[in-house]
Amino acid sequence: MKKNNRPELSQINWFRNAAPYINAHRGRTFVIAFGGEAVQDTGFARLIHDIAMLQSLGVRLVLVHGARPQIEQRLRARGQAFHYAAGLRITDADALQEVKEAAGCLRVEIEAQLSMGLANTPMSGARIRVASGNHVMAKPLGVRDGVDYQHTGEVRRIDAEGIRRHLENGEVVLLSPLGYSPTGEVFNLSAEDVATATAISLKADKLIFLTEEPRLRDGRRRPISQMTAEQARTWLNRRRGPASETARHLTSAIHACRHAVERVHLVERAVDGALLLELYTRDGVGTLITGETYERLRRATIDDVGGILELIQPLEAEGVLVRRSREQLELEIDRFSVIERDGVVLGCTAFYPFPEESVGELACLAIHPQYRTASRGDRLLDFVEAEARTLGIARLFVLTTRTAHWFRERGFEPGDIKALPLRRRELYNYQRNSKVFIKGLA
Repeated sequence: MKKNNRPELSQINWFRNAAPYINAHRGRTFVIAFGGEAVQDTGFARLIHDIAMLQSLGVRLVLVHGARPQIEQRLRARGQAFHYAAGLRITDADALQEVKEAAGCLRVEIEAQLSMGLANTPMSGARIRVASGNHVMAKPLGVRDGVDYQHTGEVRRIDAEGIRRHLENGEVVLLSPLGYSPTGEVFNLSAEDVATATAISLKADKLIFLTEEPRLRDGRRRPISQMTAEQARTWLNRRRGPASETARHLTSAIHACRHAVERVHLVERAVDGALLLELYTRDGVGTLITGETYERLRRATIDDVGGILELIQPLEAEGVLVRRSREQLELEIDRFSVIERDGVVLGCTAFYPFPEESVGELACLAIHPQYRTASRGDRLLDFVEAEARTLGIARLFVLTTRTAHWFRERGFEPGDIKALPLRRRELYNYQRNSKVFIKGLA
């Protein structure tokens, strides 16, 4: 194919690469939480445009907004003091009035932004319908450690059925940090608690926190793109733990993951387009917390054929791997294993046992060029070796032309073609002249 260096081609390629995620996210339910800082930021319109794009791509959205800076501004303007304990506002009667007014104003402002439909803007033709209401039932937080939180409450129940009806009607649901009791009382709630409880009640596919603090980094200042809930707990238990907002989000993420929310994202709000980059690119720009390991090593299925072909065809073109047609791959798919992330195949290998000779062939070991770290090749090799042992295979062999050193480093020794099983020897390609390496499985 003729190369095209036009600048717009990069946009087309980005869209093509986003296609698997567009398909994966369509019809899914995402709960997105953001603080009041987002609303007062000059870039809030861009965030709304990105949210509108998610909705247009078929994502079912619940938005939960905070109001902390707006409440504090109102209290300061009236000369009223405000107090916190354990990170929660102590809400007296005067403060509650400011909470209600701030939340009401924010709701109207967000609904107005979502209602825009001006020509020549990203919102043109969007026609987003927004549903708000008393979907959050609450109860008083009460007195804790001697502190009376007064009108500060906690989530008692989420009207999941009511929210689902709105989502099924194609509406975006907008929730405020307010909750209501059966006696008609109003309580000031934590927005992240509302978002977490809503995600759990809806069994949402994703809970996304747009954070005001920088992305999580490890001890060498490298961005952390993913961690399990257990790893997040380790972070929280460190002597020098993360900043307060991050700590709250990690705590919420752990709780959500342990109550059937599969994935929680922490995304730095200040990064323009961060929401779309996190959801529609392979590596994202935030930190993903999952209940289990993010990448899965598993048996391949027929649905993986396209991903495996995309992975191995460049290596076939270079002569590193033997060419396989789609038809051949479909027939032999039960021999393959893959490392998969978000439906994208990052690595693969195949295993062909010859039980009568007690040997097996490791074949088609390939890792995506951007992911040849974190010992993914070793994980695939270990997986095959474990399978071989369960079948009583005593030796594993591989044929290679370019990667002999990699196999030598992992215990494979040079061998002879005569050591191959008879059936495999008959298929040997003398023109390709592959080297034989053999490893004993103790």
